[in-house]
Amino acid sequence: MRNGFSFTLSASDRFWLEALVADRNTPQKHVWHACIVLLSGDGLGTDAVMHEAGVPQTAVWR
Repeated sequence: MRNGFSFTLSASDRFWLEALVADRNTPQKHVWHACIVLLSGDGLGTDAVMHEAGVPQTAVWR
């Protein structure tokens, strides 16, 4: 596990990712990836992201 790894999302990146999630025509795998990035950008850990996004641990690690 990496300690101290963090990143921040700009307002435009967050807006774009939230738009992907909200668009009903977006493929599900893109929605999952966007959710993972958004939740990780909020500072949530692997377990919390897995629970909130409903994806397996390997998806979060990637």
